[in-house]
Amino acid sequence: MNSAKTKIMVVEDDIPASTFIADVLMMEGYDAVVVNESWKAMEVADSTSPQAFLLDLMMPPPDGFKLCRMLRAHPNFKYTPILIVTALDNTDSKIVAIGAGANDYLVKPFRIDDLTSKVKDLLGE
Repeated sequence: MNSAKTKIMVVEDDIPASTFIADVLMMEGYDAVVVNESWKAMEVADSTSPQAFLLDLMMPPPDGFKLCRMLRAHPNFKYTPILIVTALDNTDSKIVAIGAGANDYLVKPFRIDDLTSKVKDLLGE
């Protein structure tokens, strides 16, 4: 269990999906901050200072690729771990996401233990 309550921001426009991911993270002992409108993500990130991000790719502007680039351009989040969680299961999307600064990529639907193990790996746990 994670005793320090690591804060992870989930940026996902699908509310049931974001709720599910947040529930999984909280069951693992993390503090989940959910943002369902990607255009609010930078403002919320500035005010909450998460230690990791989980981003969907297919969202209204900015999409996850653009948001990933925006986070990497921000001095406070230049090195913050980013996990892409998306239904886009193709090589081009993976290459673009990693090129945009993502650390890892998880395709929906996923197994809960795949999500938790990727988050732990990103956080060095």
